[in-house]
Amino acid sequence: MGAGEDFVTVEARGISVTLDLAVGHIRDLTVDRDGRRVAPLHRAPWFEESHADDAPAHLKRLSGDFLCAPFGLSDIDGSPAHGWPANSAWDHVETRAIDGGARAVFALQKQVMGARVLKEFTVRDGHPFLYQRHLFQGGEGAVSVGLHMMVSLPQGGHLSFSPKRFAQTPAEPLEPDSLKGRSLLAYPARFSDLKHAPREDGGTANLTCYPLDRNHEDCVMMPEAPGRELAWGAALRHREADLVLSLKRPEDFPSTLLWLSNGGRYYSPWNSRHRGVLGLEEVRTYLLSGHKASIAPNDFSEQGIPTSIGLTPSGEIDLRQAIGIMPVPAGWDVVTEVEAGDGELAVRSDVGELSVPYDAAFVLHR
Repeated sequence: MGAGEDFVTVEARGISVTLDLAVGHIRDLTVDRDGRRVAPLHRAPWFEESHADDAPAHLKRLSGDFLCAPFGLSDIDGSPAHGWPANSAWDHVETRAIDGGARAVFALQKQVMGARVLKEFTVRDGHPFLYQRHLFQGGEGAVSVGLHMMVSLPQGGHLSFSPKRFAQTPAEPLEPDSLKGRSLLAYPARFSDLKHAPREDGGTANLTCYPLDRNHEDCVMMPEAPGRELAWGAALRHREADLVLSLKRPEDFPSTLLWLSNGGRYYSPWNSRHRGVLGLEEVRTYLLSGHKASIAPNDFSEQGIPTSIGLTPSGEIDLRQAIGIMPVPAGWDVVTEVEAGDGELAVRSDVGELSVPYDAAFVLHR
């Protein structure tokens, strides 16, 4: 374990993760495997630029992955967009050795609706996964939550997912003012075929192939189809021959939100240079409608799709995810299935299969 004024790094054989304590963002996640080093998570190009000082903290130090509570608009507790977990300081509580790895615990200095929030990272020797969980202890009321992972896709790639109920764009485009930016999808729109997402111009876009176009900023939410114990999302980077996986239990995060950011914001600090970025975000929220709308009855919750967590003074909420990053054989084009076995995760593609060490019990709360 290494430490600096603003960053803490946790390591096991073949994997390291660094947390930015100022805002609780993952600064870096690197895997060394099969003689290759893989580090595909995104970091904003303005990270250390002084002109970004006026930006919210989560935007100024935008990197990797971070917890949002609430997710998006904060219109109840007075916190910034994406909440205090994404915008304020965390304390490094401890890092300790475990059998075959290491575990670190961090505590948010502020509270969320009266709840203490803990972040826990576990890394294991030879496992190409960051096992992370977030604990909400105590508190009162309800709040939307999400994990805001961002993948860098400068040369594009293929996206695939476990089955979803449907896909839906929010009520309004991310960039409705053509002088400030551009969104290309239709808003609002609900559809079932990711290869034929409705565009604003009447055409369709293939959401499984990234990028969709140049100079656009778009968002799509996809609730999980019922019946799966393990849900997953995959971003396969063809040119780099590597893969990013998000693994979750649908009971923790009932939906996946795609943020497609490819130069579609023209104003500072974006300045049309935030390109090739995919937000592969696991969420429990109602579209981009904010805290208040997510805890009220809404179109999703009425269909049995949870959009918030409920906090109680004596309760604890435990939310988990595994982020996997790994090299893949040359020639892989599409991930077709992900299946957890006894100590392994099988990743199947259109041309082959690989197996990697994996702690299946972690994500499933076993």
